[in-house]
Amino acid sequence: MGDRPLIYAGLFLFVALVTLPVWQGIAAQSSTVGPELKAPAHKKQCVAPRAYMREAHMELLMAWRDGKVRKHERHYTAADGTVYNVSLTGTCLTQCHGSKEKFCDRCHEYAGVSAPNCWGCHTSPPAEPGGVAAVAAGGMR
Repeated sequence: MGDRPLIYAGLFLFVALVTLPVWQGIAAQSSTVGPELKAPAHKKQCVAPRAYMREAHMELLMAWRDGKVRKHERHYTAADGTVYNVSLTGTCLTQCHGSKEKFCDRCHEYAGVSAPNCWGCHTSPPAEPGGVAAVAAGGMR
């Protein structure tokens, strides 16, 4: 009977330690909501569904790379029948997402993952829409 205060104190300490991350998040006024990425107004659909692209875009990009480099596959047909040129900068970034910094880097930083070295072979698209300076400088697409 005399152990009841110790048991309650132990339970309180356990609950406090288990819920500590929640209390820290509330105190820091932070959120777990990821960065808001805006879809381009002129495109209604990505090359694959959004859920797939969030989870497995690198597998798609690696398949594109292997198909283009090793099998000379220059086009990709999406599930809805739309045909796209297989090009990271020419299709994904130039036509839809616009900026490596505003699209790729923001998500990779939020997720805490290091981005692959896509830019060892590819040039980042120009910061301003309509500019072709980076591609004209001799970089691969």
